[in-house]
Amino acid sequence: MRQLQYRVLAILLVYGMLKFFGGSLGHLVLYPVTLLVTFLHEFGHAAGALLTGGTVEGMQINADGSGYTATRGGSRAVVLMGGYLGSAVLGNILFWIGARQRAMTHHALLVLAGLMILAGLVWFESFSSTGILWGFGLLLGFIALKTNWDRDVLMFLGLAAVLYIIQDFNVGPKSDLAMYEQVVGFFPAQIWMYVWLGLAGLLFFWNIRDVFRS
Repeated sequence: MRQLQYRVLAILLVYGMLKFFGGSLGHLVLYPVTLLVTFLHEFGHAAGALLTGGTVEGMQINADGSGYTATRGGSRAVVLMGGYLGSAVLGNILFWIGARQRAMTHHALLVLAGLMILAGLVWFESFSSTGILWGFGLLLGFIALKTNWDRDVLMFLGLAAVLYIIQDFNVGPKSDLAMYEQVVGFFPAQIWMYVWLGLAGLLFFWNIRDVFRS
């Protein structure tokens, strides 16, 4: 368990160095994390639609890290909330599997790869988007099947994705929050922003505490 804690601290240190002091090299190394966060965000929208009886008509992932998901029907509030909170939940699940479920890391990477490849096919929007999803998915599949890096890769991607999501709370979900305010009401978008951030932060804190408490 001590070795796991050192691994987590090393991941936090590496991410912080790359993010805040890495410059263009750090941006390049963390580029896959940016694409993963975009996919998790858009997949969260898609899952919100499907879980509330709606349909997904398309998903676009762009090379610059932006994206969108076209949905029809379902609960609009859940679909909008699913982008930010759904990606935070999925990122925490990836990290938790890597940290606490060693035997599942191989399968988790394959499932993630399969979801990306399937999304690029079923929710096709453009060849560039599908190319990004398939390329990422095939890379994860290669890591899972041909290397011993599955645990470290899953932990790094999950932890880095969660940190990216929390850090990006004021920018990433801005348009979603504006629409969420219109659909749900009760509070202005600024308040909902802190509610979402608080939920994401609590989930991350619980995940990290579980590792270091053990």
